[in-house]
Amino acid sequence: MTAKLRVGVVGLGGIAQKAWLPVLSAATNWTLQAAWSPNKEKALRICDTYRMPYADSLPALAAQCDAVFVHTSTATHAAVVSELLNAGVHVCVDKPLAEKLTDAERLVDLAAKKKLTLMVGFNRRFAPLYRELKNNLSAAASLRMDKHRTDSVGPQDCHFTLLDDYLHVVDTALWLADGATLSGGSLQTTDQGEMLYAEHHFSHPQLQVTTSMHRRAGSQREWVQAVTDGGLFSVTDMREWREERGAGVVERPVPGWQSTLEQRGFAGCAHHFMECVQNQTVPQTAGEQAVLAQRIVEKIWQDAISE
Repeated sequence: MTAKLRVGVVGLGGIAQKAWLPVLSAATNWTLQAAWSPNKEKALRICDTYRMPYADSLPALAAQCDAVFVHTSTATHAAVVSELLNAGVHVCVDKPLAEKLTDAERLVDLAAKKKLTLMVGFNRRFAPLYRELKNNLSAAASLRMDKHRTDSVGPQDCHFTLLDDYLHVVDTALWLADGATLSGGSLQTTDQGEMLYAEHHFSHPQLQVTTSMHRRAGSQREWVQAVTDGGLFSVTDMREWREERGAGVVERPVPGWQSTLEQRGFAGCAHHFMECVQNQTVPQTAGEQAVLAQRIVEKIWQDAISE
């Protein structure tokens, strides 16, 4: 009988508490071994809630785990992931892989050298409705993805927001389209250098792709629309499916049995990572894949500041 994988968590902030710990603590095919966060007092309270031990240091955590989920700040990703990989631990880290593209590429090389699994948690690729939509895009002519914010201009600069949030839009759209090349777009900022609006266009042999994000749109709405040869499809907030074919319109309600974390792909993402570690297979969002989207976002930024 194969021993259960021992899983650790680094960083116990909002995203870890809301999205990852509920999934990781509910699984039966691995053991939630321990967690570590620099803020010990806060960490102990969270560890107590999920009945998992607190590790006194990052090396101590790595020594008792086979795989670790990293939810620390983006600025720390390079150092934390590097230390875990050098300790022989498989890693799943929140996007982006690292703050600097060169560091992200270095981590990919390090994981390959160590023969370890390195995955970036692009949860939208595991959202059931987005995966279903992808299966309907073989005859698509256009694809548009919008992800807006009610009122989230600043306080960080534009480069931070591109990496922290717009990266999700670019990665998801290019995954749905099976890849595309940046062909143009615009990036609007405030006088303080904060991101206000981004819209970009990507070309593909058969498909035109558009990504869009407004940071003060008065809405948190996220939706993907696809025009295909024979049907119009749209998915709103990863929950609502609408399909038009000829005279017929299909609108599907959210399955009552499906949790929000399943709808948004966090459950599927976590399970996929663990299966890849267990079976020694390459993740769908391996480090190499994550770097592709980050390179495009970096180009968007460089093009904007050189204008």
